[in-house]
Amino acid sequence: MHPSHPPSPATVYIVDDDAEVREALAWLLRSRRVLSEGFASAEAFEAMLSERAARGVGQRQPSCLLLDVRMPGMSGLALFDRMLERGDTATIPVIFLTGHADVPTAVDTVKRGAFDFCEKPFSDNQLVDRIQAALALSAERLTQQRAQCRVQQRLAELTEREHEVMRLVVEGLPNKLIADQLSISVRTVEVHRARVFDKMQVRSAVELANLLRAGPAPA
Repeated sequence: MHPSHPPSPATVYIVDDDAEVREALAWLLRSRRVLSEGFASAEAFEAMLSERAARGVGQRQPSCLLLDVRMPGMSGLALFDRMLERGDTATIPVIFLTGHADVPTAVDTVKRGAFDFCEKPFSDNQLVDRIQAALALSAERLTQQRAQCRVQQRLAELTEREHEVMRLVVEGLPNKLIADQLSISVRTVEVHRARVFDKMQVRSAVELANLLRAGPAPA
């Protein structure tokens, strides 16, 4: 990841075996200045995700998936289950496109983690509203992931002793008690504490606790 690079624009993935539906949705999104990418089958979309994972390219731009329930070969439901297992739906919210007969199934998928479903024929405005909400959720989760990654990188720079001092600082112990628990001098605690604050890029124990609460737990 290169922080100096501008963020990639949001993308809506369209997975539907009907070319006319894909083109109609792409046109609708173009009219709202939203980028889209179409796939004629669940297998094609799955292949794209697999190829991206093989190259070690993570999810970078806010995205969501418009997914048809019934398709030849792998169904939309089977694709959704695979994405759910891998955790892909955290940053690629899924909106199912469903016929009337599939509504109960679509409701069940929402309970299992799909973002929403739109019944065909759908209202353009309603669908776009849901897409925008899904993209906003994707952006929020990507921001959280990046923040957690930065915290993890900072934690990796700490020595074992600094981890021990940090844990006790976060628990609210004063330097004297930390020194007693670790059998080191108060001055040594002060040095380690200062290094922890510097490496974690915080100025206080409260700020450090808040940072760790938002990110991964300290080792």
